[in-house]
Amino acid sequence: MTSYGYEGRKPKIDGEAYIFPNATVIGDVTVGKRTWVGPGAVLRGDYGKIEVGDFTAIEDNCVVHSRPGETTRIGSHVTMGHNAVVHTAKIKDWAVIGMGSVVSDFAELGEWSAVGEGAVVKNKDVIPDRKIAVGIPAKVVAEVTDRYVQLWTAYKERYNAFCVSYSGTLEKHE
Repeated sequence: MTSYGYEGRKPKIDGEAYIFPNATVIGDVTVGKRTWVGPGAVLRGDYGKIEVGDFTAIEDNCVVHSRPGETTRIGSHVTMGHNAVVHTAKIKDWAVIGMGSVVSDFAELGEWSAVGEGAVVKNKDVIPDRKIAVGIPAKVVAEVTDRYVQLWTAYKERYNAFCVSYSGTLEKHE
């Protein structure tokens, strides 16, 4: 992991989190327990603040940033799919952000909400608890079912296990 302080602001990363060696964490960033940050991800708290809860997965090449003086909050048990972008938004616990999605300034995703792949949640939009939103701009199209919750809980547990299995098992091959 590449970790940088910036103008006196330094990352605070829980000892049980796993940050991939080529992920970058800059400035005022807090990463919670058993949170997994994948290859190429960037959490940039240079002039804003980023708070990531426990047991969250920020997959490969995700970008998290905030406006000056603002905070991006990503709750616990959240899954951010590959290449997702979250900027000055609030993501509540258990939310799922699909691959390649964008969650823009001051948007909010409710608990157990889901944003489909490639969707764009516009500035100040709100996706309520247990709703699924897709498209550009993202629109609510369905309810999160109990079966969905069951499946995604298992997927999320796999990423939490990565925090342990990746620590000490990665082998660099030239």
